[in-house]
Amino acid sequence: MTTPPPTEPTTEPSPDHAEAGPDGSVPLRTDGILDRLATLRAADAPTHGGRVLSYVYDPGLAELDELAAAAARAVQPVNGLDPTTFTSVAVMERELVAFARDMLRGTADGPDAVVGSVTSGGTESCLLAVKIARDAFREDHPGLRPRVVAPVSVHAAFRKAAQYLDVAITLVPVDPATGTPAADALLAELDGGDVALVVVSAPSYPHGVVDPVAEVAAAAAARGVPVHVDACVGGWVLPFWEGAGGEPVPAFDFSVPGVTSVSADVHKYGYAPKGTSVLLVRGRDRQRRQFFATTGWPGYPVVNPTTSGSRSAAPLAAAWAVSQALGVPGYTALTARCVRATRALHAAVDRIDGLRVVGHPTGPLVAVACDESVPPARQVDPHLWADAVRSLGWVLQPQPGLTQDDGTRLPHTTHLTVTPVTEAGLDGLVPALVAGADAVRGEARPDVSAVLGALAGAFARPAGAQAAGPSADAVWEALLAALGADGGTERRATGSVLPDRLAPLMAVMEVLPAPVAERALVEIVARVAEAPA
Repeated sequence: MTTPPPTEPTTEPSPDHAEAGPDGSVPLRTDGILDRLATLRAADAPTHGGRVLSYVYDPGLAELDELAAAAARAVQPVNGLDPTTFTSVAVMERELVAFARDMLRGTADGPDAVVGSVTSGGTESCLLAVKIARDAFREDHPGLRPRVVAPVSVHAAFRKAAQYLDVAITLVPVDPATGTPAADALLAELDGGDVALVVVSAPSYPHGVVDPVAEVAAAAAARGVPVHVDACVGGWVLPFWEGAGGEPVPAFDFSVPGVTSVSADVHKYGYAPKGTSVLLVRGRDRQRRQFFATTGWPGYPVVNPTTSGSRSAAPLAAAWAVSQALGVPGYTALTARCVRATRALHAAVDRIDGLRVVGHPTGPLVAVACDESVPPARQVDPHLWADAVRSLGWVLQPQPGLTQDDGTRLPHTTHLTVTPVTEAGLDGLVPALVAGADAVRGEARPDVSAVLGALAGAFARPAGAQAAGPSADAVWEALLAALGADGGTERRATGSVLPDRLAPLMAVMEVLPAPVAERALVEIVARVAEAPA
């Protein structure tokens, strides 16, 4: 979550459209529409230049942007629903999947042939991986509810998949110092006979570390439990990391026996526009379980490999074009820029008194925490630091702390996603990181007691009341009161939802009970896009 400048709500009604002409012509009003869009975009966080160290993956190559846009425009009318009608979709998909299969060292032939699909993003890839595992498990264990086992650091998409697909999920604690799960702790959960899937990350998003894939996969295979590797963020950069001058990467792909599926997002370090991920699966029979097919209605036969039916071919075409343009040499060269920038940022954080890099990340993700080994007067809170750095024009991503089921505490951190363009911006970024730390060194985290009181009142229920939660309006009023004692009225007037600083909000999210925090976040994000009254 970031806080880009709010856009002022428009109070100017759109001009009335002209009536249809006597000849039946369609009235159109195109003047000013793209100008308005340009104005709206000007208020967004910048997507190029490396100023935002999360969400966007900028290779720093304008010609790639132009190529992707042209490829998307070329297939703008195409419906990806039916590759037998629009055969270009089939060709682009199989070539992109083949590139990913080779990159992730899957075999093309035999019973272990690696096959796959292009999805709309990492969340859909993860959801489909869980669906495959769930359906396979149900066939062998009718009546038994399947369970997914994963580290607590696994992407939230797997919690979403468990909720959507009615699958239980067990989240195993990770080492607070390194962010890495113990293989033994994951494997200890496999003895109940109800585990449909084990998930490990390469790397995990919160801490940038590669989980013990080979060790988990070998032991899980011996128990007959499939293993999914979530390489959504690392799948298009870790294969090139060592060859680009980085440190050795632990084996995580289809070269590892026991790995049954891998997800890898092309719209991250594949440098494609948003809307493309690849899900690869070992074995055609297993992969076919992700499909939906029906002839049980009077319309056309429906066959979908993903959750969507009709879908734009534009993201696929853009991703295909970018991968064709870069190839292995291009990806290696871009990864080398990531390697150099990541090393520079590690060194920069190491020199900042009061901060530390969490663990020993592999790849271009960095999590920064407070260095509690120094006296409090020298410590730097990572969320206050992120707010201070943002005021200098660089957007970092705060991550709340978490108390794990074993009682250990994962520290709150600030996340940096390093992309190729980061290297060119180091001369501005590193001084901003230093200046931001200097500005807040020794400053305590925000006191959120007043916020807690306001939200507690919204969620309180009289004795004997039904279990239904508070209304959307009640939660919103509590949030305005809690976050807006110094600006609630202004936020009401401008339509802005988030406060200027995220450190207080993150502090609140950490101490609220999870259901309360999640309900409050739902209200915030829902109000961002809600039509004005």
